[in-house]
Amino acid sequence: MVLRILQILGALGMFLYGMKLMTEGIQKAAGNRMKSVLDFMTINRFTAVITGFFVTAAIQSSSATTVMVVSLVNAGLFNLTQAIGVILGANIGTTLTGWIIALIGFRLDIATFALPAIALATPLLFIAKWGKQNAGEILLGFGLLFLGLSLMKDSVPDISGNPEALEFLRGYTGLGFATFVIFVLVGTIVTMIVQASSAAMAVTLTMAYYGWIDFPVAACLVLGENIGTTITAYLASLGANVTARRAARAHTLFNVIGVVWMAVFFTPFIAMIESIIPGASTDASLIPARLALFHTMFNIINTTAFLPFIGPFARLVAFLVKPRKNEEAARYRLVYTQAGPRQAPEINILKAETEIRKMAELLEAIFPGAAEAVLSSAKKTLALAQAVDASEEQLAVMHEEISQFLVHCSRENISTRNLERLNQLIRICNETASIGDCCKKLTACAVLKAGKEIDFDKQGAEEIKTYAELVKKFLTFNKEHLGVRMATDQLLEAEALENAIDNTRDILRKASRKRLKTGGAHVKTEILFIDILRHIEHVGDHSFEISRALYKMNSGQASPAAAALPVQI
Repeated sequence: MVLRILQILGALGMFLYGMKLMTEGIQKAAGNRMKSVLDFMTINRFTAVITGFFVTAAIQSSSATTVMVVSLVNAGLFNLTQAIGVILGANIGTTLTGWIIALIGFRLDIATFALPAIALATPLLFIAKWGKQNAGEILLGFGLLFLGLSLMKDSVPDISGNPEALEFLRGYTGLGFATFVIFVLVGTIVTMIVQASSAAMAVTLTMAYYGWIDFPVAACLVLGENIGTTITAYLASLGANVTARRAARAHTLFNVIGVVWMAVFFTPFIAMIESIIPGASTDASLIPARLALFHTMFNIINTTAFLPFIGPFARLVAFLVKPRKNEEAARYRLVYTQAGPRQAPEINILKAETEIRKMAELLEAIFPGAAEAVLSSAKKTLALAQAVDASEEQLAVMHEEISQFLVHCSRENISTRNLERLNQLIRICNETASIGDCCKKLTACAVLKAGKEIDFDKQGAEEIKTYAELVKKFLTFNKEHLGVRMATDQLLEAEALENAIDNTRDILRKASRKRLKTGGAHVKTEILFIDILRHIEHVGDHSFEISRALYKMNSGQASPAAAALPVQI
C-alpha cells in the first residue's frame, strides 16, 4: 500500500515537473514579446480576458498566470481592473487541461507521444549552437507531463473488482448539501497543497475514470480546485503593494462567488451536462468528458456574468483590502521573487524597467531643484539644497535596491537576449545614480556660493539657467524612451543633444575666460561658474550613456555613435 502511494506521488511529481519545464520554456520563448502582450492586455477588459485565456491555455497553469498578474500589478504595469480581466480569462484557459486529458489522455497510449517528444527535445537541449533550448524545454516538459499522467494511470488501482474500497467515499456521498461542501473543501485543500489546479484536475479525472468517485463528486472536487488554485497568487501577494494584494484577493473572491451560485444550481447543472453528453450515469468512461465540459461551462458562465461588473467588483475589492498602516511611508524596497513556473523572468525585467523609470521621474525633479539652488538667494539656497539632498538619498536607496534586484535576475536561467537587457538596465541604473551624484555636487556649489556670498551677474545667471534647461531636456528625452523601442533616429537625436551640450559648454567657458582677462569678474566667481558648468555637463554625459544603453537594449545593436562601454556593478 505504501509503495503504491509513493508510485502515485512520484507520477504526480513527474507531471508537475513536466508542467514546470513546459511553462518555463513557453515563457522564455515568448519573453521578448511580453511587452506586446502587455500592451494588448491594457486596451480594455475584453482584451484582458482574451489575453488571460490564451496565456493560460498556452502555459497550462492559471496559477502561473495569476501570479504573473500580481507581479505586473505590483510593478505598476497595469491597474486592478485590467488585472481582474486577465484573471477571468485565466479561469477559462485552465479548463483546456481537462479536455486534453479527457480526449487524449484516456483514449490513447500517452507514452506513445511522450517518449518521442523527449527524444526530439534531447538534441535541442544539448546542441547549443542551434539556439533551440527553449523549444527543447517545451518538448521535454510536454513529454514528462504526459509520461507522468501515464504513470499515474498505471499506478492508480482499478477498484471495479474490489467494491469494498469504495466504502470510505460512500460514507460521504449521501449527505445532500453536506456532500457538496465536504468535497469542495477536499478539492480546495488538495489544490492548495500541490499549488496547481491542472495537476489536481488530472488526479480527479484519473480517480473518476477508474471508478473511485462518481461524476457529481468529481464536479464538487473541481469546484474546490477552482478555489484552491488561488492560494498561489495569495502567497505571491503577501509582500506586495496594496494593488497587488487586491488583485490576488479578487481572484479568490471571484472563484468563491462562483462556487456559491453553483451550490444553488448544482443538481440541474449536473443534469444539463449529462444531457449534453448522454449515457449511463454509471459509465465511468464518460466522466472525463463530462467533467471537462462542466469545468468549461462553469467558468464561461461565471466570467460572462462578471464581465459587465468588473468596475464595481474592483471597487468592492478595494474597499475590502485596505492599505497597511504607513505603507506608503515605508523605506523603498524592491523584493526579488524568483522566476519559475509561476512567473516568467520577463516579468522581473519589466518590473525593473518600471522602477528605473521611477528613478528617472525623481531625477527629473532633483536636477531642476539643484540648478535653481545655484541661482537663488542664500536663504532659499539652503532650503533647496536640503530638499535635493533628501531626494538624492532616496535615489541612492532605489539604486541599491534595483541593482541588487537586477543581479538576482541575472542569476536566473534566462535567454541571452534577456541577459543583454539586464546588463543594459544595470548600466542605466548606474548612470542614473551618477546623475544624482552630479546634482548633489551642484548643491554643494550652491551652499559654497551662499557661504562665501558670491553672486553671478545677470548674464552669468542666464547662461547657467539656459544650459541647465538644455540638459533637463535630455533627462526628459531619456525618461520618455524608457521601456520604448529606441530607433537609430532617436539615438542620433540624443547624440545631437550631447553635442549641443558640449558646444554650449565650450562657448560659456570662453566667455568666462574673457571676463577674467578683461577684469570684468572676480576670480572666485568664475571658478565657481566653471565648476557648475562641469557638473551640469557631466549630467549630459551620463544622459548620453543612458541613451546608448537604451538603444542597445531595445535594438540589440551596438551604438552607431560609439561602442558600448562594459557594464560594471
